[in-house]
Amino acid sequence: MRSEDDRTGARSESEGSVSGRYPGDSEFVFELLACRWAERSWPPGGARESAPIVARQLGTRRRRWDTVVVEADPEALEARARFGPRTLDSDLLHVVRHAPREWAWYRDALPHPGYPWRYVRAAVHRAAGRGVVEKRRNGNRIEIRRIAPYPDWVRRIVAVENKPDLDAGAARALGAQLEHDVSRALADEVWVATAATGASVEPALLEDMPVEAGILALDFADGVRRDAGEVVWHPSRLEPDETDDARAETRLELAERAYGRGWRSFVGTMRPDCRHFELRRRGEALVPWCAAKGKHQSAAECAGSCSAFEPEPPRWRTKGWPIEGGPGKGIRRLLEGRREWVRERGRERAFERR
Repeated sequence: MRSEDDRTGARSESEGSVSGRYPGDSEFVFELLACRWAERSWPPGGARESAPIVARQLGTRRRRWDTVVVEADPEALEARARFGPRTLDSDLLHVVRHAPREWAWYRDALPHPGYPWRYVRAAVHRAAGRGVVEKRRNGNRIEIRRIAPYPDWVRRIVAVENKPDLDAGAARALGAQLEHDVSRALADEVWVATAATGASVEPALLEDMPVEAGILALDFADGVRRDAGEVVWHPSRLEPDETDDARAETRLELAERAYGRGWRSFVGTMRPDCRHFELRRRGEALVPWCAAKGKHQSAAECAGSCSAFEPEPPRWRTKGWPIEGGPGKGIRRLLEGRREWVRERGRERAFERR
């Protein structure tokens, strides 16, 4: 925990207000803005040498993080793109990573997975259907070969918890979670992102949290800008057991999910097909806005059960709207397109800084 020396000074002199430091009072929107800021500005306070892949609400069965930043090797990330934009799950990774250069019966080519081969055969068919391996039948045997070597593209994984208004109660709960993250060391670094208050000492620095966790103060009063973040406490690099194969597999699966999902997938759990759903610009970010309620809505309240929900008129989806499928599908395509563009641009920027 932070030492008493780090928490000197009267709280009344160092406490600030988060009012006006991020849009509305939506922790959900703060999280989206934090993800976009990480895309633009990661690593905080340092030179970019990796290509960041940013996703939200990812983790394991025991722990889920608000934001995950995968620092990728730019050249290896370019090689990863050959396997398509979608996630490779654990079964597909088993096939893709071990697929041979030359044609071979899949049972000879792949190590035993520890479960029945029929499930591997199903994964082979899925992998071939996705175009991430080649498949042919030789008599009654299914043979496979790789389309390319699967690259070692993940350099580091960084976990971020977003708590814009970090009061004492939230800090106590978060402290226990961060202690778990530090002890397990699944991520290489853990951070807390909170709303900047402008105080001489940010209140988050006074809270009882592990010293290994970094603290970011983010000021989104003017939306996302590259200089919207300040490091108020630097994290320690965690030292995981590099010989732990299960940990390595979990990290790669987590990185693959981040690669395929990104953070703009929030629209998948909301209702962009509602006539009141809009995207509004906040600096360099686009975040959802409910025209019916006149505010940035949360993901939980933007559902079919919302009292203000109104489906798009059918004419919006035909000749009455210039985007095929209606504005809801247009919003999805827009966000997917931006995800692809940012991923490409992230690789380019990392190359530029070499």
